[in-house]
Amino acid sequence: MPFIKVINETNVDGKLKQVYDAIINSRGKLSNIMKIHSLNPDAMVKHMDLYKSIMFGKSNISRELKEMIAVVVSVANKCDYCINHHAEALNFYWKDRDKLNKFINDFRSIEVNPKIISLLEYADELTTAPDKITQSTIDNIKSFGWNDEDILLVNLIISYFNFVNRIALGLGVEFSEEEVSGYKY
Repeated sequence: MPFIKVINETNVDGKLKQVYDAIINSRGKLSNIMKIHSLNPDAMVKHMDLYKSIMFGKSNISRELKEMIAVVVSVANKCDYCINHHAEALNFYWKDRDKLNKFINDFRSIEVNPKIISLLEYADELTTAPDKITQSTIDNIKSFGWNDEDILLVNLIISYFNFVNRIALGLGVEFSEEEVSGYKY
């Protein structure tokens, strides 16, 4: 049970109903991480706008890689809610639970292109030791062919998932097998 009051989509009207309906229309269903914002619908809208912008916007970073980054950050933060949600999304692309479980246990344990690993390593380090990031960290990422726009987007994704992990962990956002599946990817 969440640590604060949450207004369920069945008992809603007015602006919150409009926000819920827009999210359901856009994502296929309403997640508990959005419902936890029910007491502040304006923040929920802004949160969803940021999520859709960085996770679904056009870029050189594939949706699959974005989900890989989400899982790496969430594992580092021990956020079961986001691990499960984004592992489900990642498996939409992989369709391989064994590979997925190996990745969750240690992202370095699966065979991945070094160009991709450079971003996953950045995600892990920015999450666990942000004070260790230097110009040489970024220069190393660039040496794999990523440009400044790519690096900015990856930084935003990493930062976003650190933010969301803290919402989920700090407010007791729960998940079930049914709640983590069925979204539009």
